[in-house]
Amino acid sequence: MTVPGTLVLLRHGQSTANAAGRFTGWLDVPLTKNGEREAATAGELLARHGLLPDTVHTSVMARSIRSADLLLDTLDRSWVPVQRTWRLNERQYGALTGRRKKEVRAEAGPTLYHHWRRSLHGKPDPLSAEQLTRLRADPRYAALRPDAVPAVESLADMTARVAPYWADVLAAQLLTGATVLVVAHGNSVRALATVLDHLSEDEVHRLNIPTGQPLRYDFDAALHPRVRGGTYLDPDSALAKAGSVAAEGDT
Repeated sequence: MTVPGTLVLLRHGQSTANAAGRFTGWLDVPLTKNGEREAATAGELLARHGLLPDTVHTSVMARSIRSADLLLDTLDRSWVPVQRTWRLNERQYGALTGRRKKEVRAEAGPTLYHHWRRSLHGKPDPLSAEQLTRLRADPRYAALRPDAVPAVESLADMTARVAPYWADVLAAQLLTGATVLVVAHGNSVRALATVLDHLSEDEVHRLNIPTGQPLRYDFDAALHPRVRGGTYLDPDSALAKAGSVAAEGDT
């Protein structure tokens, strides 16, 4: 019987919107120079731990794609198969897209702000009809059913769109013994962790995913995580950066 492979989850390197403290959602933004360094450093960490990806999965957003490319260049594995899917896109933040988190917190108050950001079911107002029409016409999404392109999402909504990709694609590859790398976004990684670890609502609220920090999952034969929550390859750095994520918009 083949021993299940290893899953590595990675939030992309710092983006320009991350650096500016803005809600990004499905807005396409580039990496900062620091974000490019984070992606390359993630590749070095994978090499140090002997985790050479056999297959890679990204969203269809530039910051995810660029991070994966830089990581694979560092590993000299640009030739491995890469699959891109909208299901791994960042959470759709609706009317908050592009807005500064600090300003949103000041307007909405800390309780509602943290409910929108961290809870399982909270979600702000949706995109306008005009914005949604433009998004649905984007070539990346034009072939999807219109209702597959959301106007706004909660983390529960995200988990519902990520779960089939885990069950149908990622799990199947892991069962072949492959090392599978997912380079996605803070909330798509949170959604995957919610599925893998069966997180409670309180655990979801407290889960913060730092940029550029590889998170390793190993599995038993039934694809249950051997370590609930996985293991960061650089735990000290990941803990410090997760604290910064939790505090976004608070100061």
